[in-house]
Amino acid sequence: MNAANGTPDHAATTAPVPVTQIKPARGWVSLELGRVWRYRELLFFLTWRDVKVRYKQTVLGAAWAIIQPLFMMVVFTIVFGRLAKLPSEGIPYPLMTYTALVPWTFFASGITKSSESLVGGANLLKKVYFPRLVMPISNVFSGLVDFALAFVVLIGMLVYYGYYPTVNMVFLPLFLLLALVTSLGVGLWLSAMNVQFRDIKYAVPFLVQFWMYSSPVAFSKSIVPENWRVVYALNPMVGVLTGFRWALLESGSPPGLEILVSCCVAIALLVSGAFYFRRMEKSFADVV
Repeated sequence: MNAANGTPDHAATTAPVPVTQIKPARGWVSLELGRVWRYRELLFFLTWRDVKVRYKQTVLGAAWAIIQPLFMMVVFTIVFGRLAKLPSEGIPYPLMTYTALVPWTFFASGITKSSESLVGGANLLKKVYFPRLVMPISNVFSGLVDFALAFVVLIGMLVYYGYYPTVNMVFLPLFLLLALVTSLGVGLWLSAMNVQFRDIKYAVPFLVQFWMYSSPVAFSKSIVPENWRVVYALNPMVGVLTGFRWALLESGSPPGLEILVSCCVAIALLVSGAFYFRRMEKSFADVV
């Protein structure tokens, strides 16, 4: 209150307006994961939007999440199981293949969608401020819905072939997490590179196809010589696929060392990809 005229003193009572300064990052910067957590509602919204848009105005809808690995299983069974007669460790070949195709499809879909996340969301990227890490993360997370649908079919196949749950299944979430970390790590690298080099989108399908045939999707790891299996596990999807088969089919001994090697490579991909993404983030809005 102003003592001279009895009027309120606005200068004394008005709270200062908070000011947020947005500055471009310089050099190697922190990941600021706390900021990503504060935008978790946006992450959920973008994830759900991607799920809805994917099957909008489609005839079969979410059935595509089942059709893709199922048809690949049929092709692999005919070509590699019947014609090439690859060993399957005593497991029915369709079941062995589909058990690997379920996590592989999740991984490959995450790479493909996250690599295009920044370019595809250019309008949002230019107009609104939010942690850019949210975009590729949401694209990878949206694949969990497809994974769940395909996994239901896998459970049906396990029952049909007489394979029932064992205590090993408690490790499945860890192997799924390993697939998610690998997909996100590669997706962060490719999404940031795709902003600068637009031919990345043409290389991604080739990368995914090459990666699939170099991973034990259509064949068992038993065809890899014993002394090369640790080196082979530098491909992190080796740990994921052998882990799924072990957990669901009890195929071979627990892949301890191979899982450890695959985990180290996956974490290295995720950490390096996140730092590279943050380093290039300052130029996204200008270049995209």
